[in-house]
Amino acid sequence: MKQQTHRWQASSSTSEPSPGVFFVEGPASNWIVVRDETGFMIIDSGYPSDRPLFLESIRRLGLQPTDARALLITHGHVDHTGSAAYFSETYGTPVLCAPEELAHVQGREQHQVTFGQVIVRAWRPRVFRWMVHVIRSGALKAKPATEAQAWTADTLRNLPGKPEAVLLPGHTPGNVAILLPEAGAIAVGDSFVSGHPLSRTAGPQMLHPMFHTDPAQALAATHRLDEIDASVVLPGHGAALRRPLAEALETLRSRPSAPNPEGA
Repeated sequence: MKQQTHRWQASSSTSEPSPGVFFVEGPASNWIVVRDETGFMIIDSGYPSDRPLFLESIRRLGLQPTDARALLITHGHVDHTGSAAYFSETYGTPVLCAPEELAHVQGREQHQVTFGQVIVRAWRPRVFRWMVHVIRSGALKAKPATEAQAWTADTLRNLPGKPEAVLLPGHTPGNVAILLPEAGAIAVGDSFVSGHPLSRTAGPQMLHPMFHTDPAQALAATHRLDEIDASVVLPGHGAALRRPLAEALETLRSRPSAPNPEGA
């Protein structure tokens, strides 16, 4: 796992699937930089150990981390909030999330997969390798973003890309997708993904049920995306999908509801 992180390079891991929208595939979790004439913001921030990579990816775009207008969090899992507390404390960056997710992001609630859920499956090679990566990534010592704030629609509209939040409960109570209407792109976080270390398949899919607070609700909530027009889908795990959201959702629903890592 350390070798994988060592080989990671911002140049080969960053793409611009829509103008001004930069998608960064981290070693195990993704983040997004959105830039326009008003500045830039970031969506999600990887694991705690991804911080040097996170900072490198921003600077490689000719931007300075201290200038980020906001860090938006799709949901409060540690592989998405890894640098949130650091940005808040070091740069004074507003860390924003859905009101329904605020207690989770601030660390006052927990909606994370439990150690027990993982350990009973750890004899499976894919699960064991993922568990080792999570531990090495600093997940067990992650610091909550205690100064995080709940966004409003007006707050979001005044940020680069004029983002709009779509509440998709089930993965966590306040899990969201973030639509970037001017770019025709949508960041779906873990509402669904295009790949994951526990999955043997690529393309639109739900995460394993153990990652969801309510797996049935998580799948049902994706119907809230049915009327949204987007031509690029940016997941929290896996590659960007340069295809219409409606098509991605159709593929998602044609598959089993969750990957089954060697019987896990």
